Amino acid sequence: MDREQDDETVPIAELLDERRRLLNVAYWMLGRSREADDVVAEAYRRWYGLSDDHRTRIAEPRSWLVETVGGICLERLAPTGRSHPGPVGAAPSHDLDEEVSQALLDALDTLAPAERAAFVLNDVFGMAPGTVAAIVGQTEQECGELAARGRHSLRTRWAHPTTPQQHDRVVRAVRRACVAERPEHLRSLLAPDATVFFDGGGKVRTLTRPVHGARRVTRSLLTLLAGRPGTTLHCQSVNGRTGIVVRYGDEVAAVISLDVAGDHVVQIWAVLNPDKLRHWNRAATQEK
Repeated sequence: MDREQDDETVPIAELLDERRRLLNVAYWMLGRSREADDVVAEAYRRWYGLSDDHRTRIAEPRSWLVETVGGICLERLAPTGRSHPGPVGAAPSHDLDEEVSQALLDALDTLAPAERAAFVLNDVFGMAPGTVAAIVGQTEQECGELAARGRHSLRTRWAHPTTPQQHDRVVRAVRRACVAERPEHLRSLLAPDATVFFDGGGKVRTLTRPVHGARRVTRSLLTLLAGRPGTTLHCQSVNGRTGIVVRYGDEVAAVISLDVAGDHVVQIWAVLNPDKLRHWNRAATQEK
């Protein structure tokens, strides 16, 4: 074995510990053990895809792998492709009671991708603020705010559980308020601290930062969904729950997911990125 190979030799215990940690990070970010395994495998593929010189310049390979796993998970947590909880096969080992951990995974699936990442990396794994910021791609202060909002959202949902029937009823009421352009009615359906996230992917002109507060969310949504000829809103299943699909003519122009706590909407994701709407438009074409 030559010198370069000797330098890359790592004790087997360290290798196993490293893999377990990466699996745990991916599992808690995505909620499915099979996807977690795929993400870790992809992270290792990227590691070995680096040149030898590049790898030797990475002082902390484990940190690089954690950041890579986090980045891949964030890509998979894009609003129209968000993972649903419920482990497939054996879940990675963790310290929380199984029933409690599943409840937490269910709740985590309601968070925006960046919120989920910041909360998991900060609160579940206790990673350093700089590491969390590097993975999420925002400043340490912004990540702290994201984690805090995630905590608040989780507390709200545990305090005000919502049945699928309640969720469907509230979403349909939101659609009616938007179609009728009734701001007071729409605002009454929103939690006071409701938040809306717009995902344009840089492909359409839209707000790049979340909008907070029922009044501002109402204004933003009604502006986005202004009733111009050819614009229609339909309630359809979005990621397994009732959502709103917006069409302009025959084209799907936006897919809106809503998180409901009790009788109020607490968070909204409006996906306008054409790349993420391709499968919706393909499906619409096939149905004709």
